[in-house]
Order: sequence, then C-alpha cells, then structure tokens
Amino acid sequence: MNVAGHSAVITGGGSGMGAETARRLARAGAKVTVLDLGEAAAVAVGAEVGGLGLACDVADAAGVEDAIARARAAHGPARICVNCAGIAPAQRLVGRSGPAPLDGFRRVVEVNLIGTFNVMRVCAADMAGLDPVNETGERGVMIATASVAAYEGQVGQAAYAASKAGLVGMTLPLARDLASLGIRVMTVAPGLMDTPMLDGMPEDVRERLAASVPFPRRLGQPGEFADLVEHIIANAMLNGSVIRLDGAIRMQPR
Repeated sequence: MNVAGHSAVITGGGSGMGAETARRLARAGAKVTVLDLGEAAAVAVGAEVGGLGLACDVADAAGVEDAIARARAAHGPARICVNCAGIAPAQRLVGRSGPAPLDGFRRVVEVNLIGTFNVMRVCAADMAGLDPVNETGERGVMIATASVAAYEGQVGQAAYAASKAGLVGMTLPLARDLASLGIRVMTVAPGLMDTPMLDGMPEDVRERLAASVPFPRRLGQPGEFADLVEHIIANAMLNGSVIRLDGAIRMQPR
C-alpha cells in the first residue's frame, strides 16, 4: 500500500520510535495524527509534521474513541495505525517490602496490551468501511510494537514481558479476524533501541548494552524502526507475523 495521501494514526508518537515514524510517514505524504499521553509532546510532533497532535491514554476506551474521531474529522478514516505507546517499569515479583503491588502489573498490561487492542479495534472498524486501495482488496495496515522481552524477559520484567508477549500472541488471530476485510496486522519486536526509555541510564551502562548486541554492535535507532514500518506498509505479503529488529541479540537474565 502506498503511504501518500492516506491518514495515519501513531500512538506514543510524542517521542522515540513513534515520533520518528510520524516524521517518516509525513515525509512520504501521509496525513498524520500523533497520539501521546503527554499533550505537549503530541502537539509538538504533530505540528512539526504538519499533522494533528492529541493527548490520549490508550488504555481509556472513551478517550481513544474521541481521539480517533477527531483524527477522522481532520484527515479522514485512517488506513495506517502504528502503535508505539508503552511503559516499562521494573518490578520483581517479591521485593524487600513484600509481594509486588498488583496495580503496577495491571497498569503495564492495560497500557501495552489492552491499549494497543483498544486503538486497533477502533481503527479497524473505520478501515472496514473504506473502499479497497488496490486490486487485492487491501483496506489498511495495523502495526503493534512488542519487544524482544516477549521472548527473553529479564529480571523485574514480568509485567512488561507478559504485555509484549500478549501482543505477539494476538498478531496472528487479529490478522485472521481481519483478512476478509483486507486489513493486515503485523508486529515489530525491537531489541535495545536508543529511545527515551534508555536516556536516563548512565553512559557506561548504555555502552555495555550496546556492546551486547552481536551486530551491529550498537543500540538500534528510531529511524531503523521507521524504515521497517514503511516497508511493512508497502509489502502486502507481510501479514500476521512478528519481525525482530534486534541485531541478533538474545537477552540474558539480567
């Protein structure tokens, strides 16, 4: 599917991989709506790419429905939905003060897994009512962002790994659900990426992390994620699968 002229919704678009994807798709001619929990960041990136920026908690059903409605009013129904919103707090199952708080686990799953499903369900309903864009009957593409933690979660990553494994697990059934409507579903599982999640780490820690990547021996760049998103949109045979974007890393326990 050609990006140019189509409406795109990007969650977590206020920074990192989401922001870079918003820039890339806008340069390719998409009409971009950036959704982010931080309103200032969403508005700033939306203005930068000549699109729309809105505050949105992806875990809130009514909030997502309202945000997608505003995006629809501005740019028309989205044919492209890229889900980058996510949180990654660390918490061992049992710590010095006792068992991990249940609310912490619940919030990670609500944002990363349920939030992605929430956005996809609303965008897919819009896509289903559109005319196909080509002779194959394609109407749209939806992309989720998982993590290599879905396969090799580290110490303290039970909630994060579970939420990302959920995204991996729902990719194929969602693609099968939507196949008759001409809507593709893909997931990208990044490894160690140079995003705001790593910005707060000391430089020596960042260097050790980069050195743990077999090749190329560095952190992944948001632009490389955007490269892959753009290719997924263009390549109609990519559907129902998860692509690791990780430089061959296999995460160790800690």
